[in-house]
Amino acid sequence: MPFSCKWILSVLNKAVTKTVDSLNAFELADAGNTVYSWWQYQFCDVFIEAIKPCFSGENLDRTHAQDTLWVCLETGLRLLHPFMPFVTEELWQRLPSPKGCEREASIMICEYPSPIEEWTDEKVEAEMEMVMATVKTIRRLRAAESMERQRNEKLHAFALCGNITTLEIMQSHELEIRTLASLSSFEVILKGEDRASQAGSAVVETVNENLKVYLKVDGAAIDPEAEREKMRKKIEEIQNQKEKLEKSMGVSWYEEKVPAHIKEENARKLEKLLQEVDLFQES
Repeated sequence: MPFSCKWILSVLNKAVTKTVDSLNAFELADAGNTVYSWWQYQFCDVFIEAIKPCFSGENLDRTHAQDTLWVCLETGLRLLHPFMPFVTEELWQRLPSPKGCEREASIMICEYPSPIEEWTDEKVEAEMEMVMATVKTIRRLRAAESMERQRNEKLHAFALCGNITTLEIMQSHELEIRTLASLSSFEVILKGEDRASQAGSAVVETVNENLKVYLKVDGAAIDPEAEREKMRKKIEEIQNQKEKLEKSMGVSWYEEKVPAHIKEENARKLEKLLQEVDLFQES
């Protein structure tokens, strides 16, 4: 099964678990946000784009992608049904039935989704997190003002990896990165091979402590001072976010009145912001 299919089933399973738990606790806003986030940011933004290469020919990957797409649509509509009953009913009725299988006459009388333990794959999710961090970094570089005229062009990028583990992950998911970042090619290099200096005209950004991404922009005019100024502004923006979060966490009633899951989320956000500041300063 393609990597993207394993990933979407894993995050769908987590969305199902969180939605069911939230509904059982009568936390309707949390349940609705969970369903919305899965549909918008994981299914539509990532999965549908990532599986496009699977449909380039008749092969096993195409079959897996089609089957996974159907499962996601059917399960996702049932998950969304309590929040949007009429729209989901209409869409569900238009969804083809699996060959040789019968289903209920209406989505209203279908069983609500429940978690399927076999779908969860933490390793796949961790790898996709690195893939998406790389893709978002490349997109930021493409959106740079100095590259305005190349925004719609497919460019070449390469990743400079600090260790073998990162190298293997990047090599394994070259197709997903190239597809999601709209690249003509994507090369993976291990630190020490010293091929970054041969990149020609390129812009660079740090993804994490073991990964840097270079985007080649041969023929484009790169202003080093402008790039440094953008980096300074980015660091300042992150610093402001960090200070704002620290201020909200420092109020006298924070520990007593703020729910535990919000405190955990804020702690994770703060840690991530601190890491981002360190990484950008190193760059």
